[in-house]
Amino acid sequence: MTVGYLDDKTIAITGAGRGIGRAVALLCAQEGANVVVNDYGVSMDGQDPSSEVADAVVAEITGDGGRAVAVADSVTTMEGGARIVQTAVDTYGTIDGVVCVAGILRERMLFKMSEEEWDPVIATHLKGTFTVFRAAAPIMREQRSGTLLAFTSGAFVGSVAQANYSAAKGGIVSLVRSAAAGMHKYGVTSNAIAPIAKSRMSANVPMEIEMGEPEDVAPMVAYLLGDDARDVTGQVYTAVGGRVAVWNQPSEVREMRTEGRWTPEELARRLPDEVGQEPMPLIERIEEMAAAAASGDTPNA
Repeated sequence: MTVGYLDDKTIAITGAGRGIGRAVALLCAQEGANVVVNDYGVSMDGQDPSSEVADAVVAEITGDGGRAVAVADSVTTMEGGARIVQTAVDTYGTIDGVVCVAGILRERMLFKMSEEEWDPVIATHLKGTFTVFRAAAPIMREQRSGTLLAFTSGAFVGSVAQANYSAAKGGIVSLVRSAAAGMHKYGVTSNAIAPIAKSRMSANVPMEIEMGEPEDVAPMVAYLLGDDARDVTGQVYTAVGGRVAVWNQPSEVREMRTEGRWTPEELARRLPDEVGQEPMPLIERIEEMAAAAASGDTPNA
């Protein structure tokens, strides 16, 4: 293979058996990386694990002259996350980047959601990112280089029928920013991508939105893993089709003060005019969609 953008870097990718994870694994290999392909091979709701999908991606990579190894471990356990990273070290001598794509869906309205629908989604998305980050961080700290890369979603701002998924994705954003702050002095970057691409999960989105292909997301991943992005950290990027965007960093926007302690009555009198509230675009879109549906128009995001 010719020298590529990620030549000789070792990258571990979770959820790499299908969709975006697979596209990322294939591009990383094409760009010269050693790739650890992790996929527990479950169905969309997290059931029926199989290693076949990970093995199939490895076969694609090695058949094209690349270097890859499969790990069919669950990211939901500390042991699984550690094995993914350790496999990279044992096979290729180091770990330069981890990309956490693995995720499942269990859709339900909040007032109907059960513990069995909440826990596995949080465990796969949020804890699954932590287990891999946690395993990679000490090695990257010691070598004073590396990339921690997670996948969030625009749903981290809120979701009508996926409170579990939205909460997990919001947690990932905070985890990424915390990792960026804590690992910056060691030369380790931490970022998140909020992709919009065709996948098993996006097929259930109940509205028309701008939608790209998994292969459209992979170049942004490769860039963040590469040497050109060593000063990029703590960011959340959207990647969809030919569009890349960056999300804002949260901050306070207005304040008010009083002498001593507030009373509820004083808050009721002053807060609406002096602090107020920030618009919630999600609710505005829902109301627009409801109005469009009532008039017979196609609701758009």
